[in-house]
Amino acid sequence: MSDNSTRRTKVLLLAGFLASSIVVSTALTKAAHGKGKPGEAQPPASSPGPSPAPAPTTLPPLPAATRSVSKDAFYKHWWGVDILGVRAVSSGLMLRFSYRILDANKANVLNDKKLTPYLIEEKTGVRLEVPTLEKVGQLRQTAPPQGGREYWMVFGNANRLVRPGNRVDVVIGNFRVDGLVVE
Repeated sequence: MSDNSTRRTKVLLLAGFLASSIVVSTALTKAAHGKGKPGEAQPPASSPGPSPAPAPTTLPPLPAATRSVSKDAFYKHWWGVDILGVRAVSSGLMLRFSYRILDANKANVLNDKKLTPYLIEEKTGVRLEVPTLEKVGQLRQTAPPQGGREYWMVFGNANRLVRPGNRVDVVIGNFRVDGLVVE
């Protein structure tokens, strides 16, 4: 075989490989968006149809697992708590901050009735408080902490200013948790 035909064969193989990877990636993209299944033959694109709706401008929520191990160790060592996270509840009208007490003596500040807890959205600076209901009182647990138990407090989010995927800080007196992702 001549040098030209070998070179031509290599170019054709490379072109075939590139073309097949484009077809496969298109099929996988359509399958990911629910428009087809992987491996399913797609009709050839003859002419472009109507343009698709523009992509949403908001990013998908970040998983809660983005917290660092060193931050978790910090809260366990200095404050005696394991932070469980912040979750939207009541159709997003409230946000529940959950934590587990590991050392009751260190974690007293979280259940102190005299301190006002705040949840602060990082980008906008929106500050949410724990609502106080007439017959129930504050929507938080204020009993003396016990090791090994889970505790919570609920922050009012009446206008749904904080949404799942947003990063928030929780502040209670000197205690501060930064960068929690709302689930």
